[in-house]
Amino acid sequence: MLTLYGSTTSPYVRRLRIWLANTQHDFVNWKIFEKQDRAKLMAKNPTLKVPMLEDSTADEVQTIFDSRVIYRYLSEKLKHPALTWQQENQLTIIDAANDSLVQMFILAQSGIKADEDLLFFKLQKERVNGVLVYLNELVAEGQFVNWNYPAMSLFSLIDWVEFRSLHNLKGLTDLLAFHEDNAQRIEVTATDPRT
Repeated sequence: MLTLYGSTTSPYVRRLRIWLANTQHDFVNWKIFEKQDRAKLMAKNPTLKVPMLEDSTADEVQTIFDSRVIYRYLSEKLKHPALTWQQENQLTIIDAANDSLVQMFILAQSGIKADEDLLFFKLQKERVNGVLVYLNELVAEGQFVNWNYPAMSLFSLIDWVEFRSLHNLKGLTDLLAFHEDNAQRIEVTATDPRT
């Protein structure tokens, strides 16, 4: 039995939920910043991050942390083809923007304003700006025409940026078109964090 633990608002969790749309699994939604669910997370995952996966059989429970590792584990278990090195690089690029945006989002939720003159914020904004422009170019080149895990991850990133109003995407016309082209997929609407 596969159990995915996470938050409906996490882009890392959502990409896996979209990818697992046709695979039998349970999803446990935790509000990881609320006391009760935070305690559950602490008891199960030393990284204190989501997603995490439990694969339970009659003999054992295999616990896997981190979306990339979960994807690799499930790909092998479900006999999906391995990602190409190009796709691995696409995920690394997507994750770079996700990581920076998550850090800035948590700081904002903590009442810390993104001060342009502080090195931390300069570096994060520089990374996000550069990555989004680069991803826009990759979309324009047709690198995300197939609805595969990297494309699902890109969609989850862009939709999360829009959902949380984290970055102005004006001018990134190919990313916006990619988002619009995939927004009505059933697995996308079923995992929409706005509902």
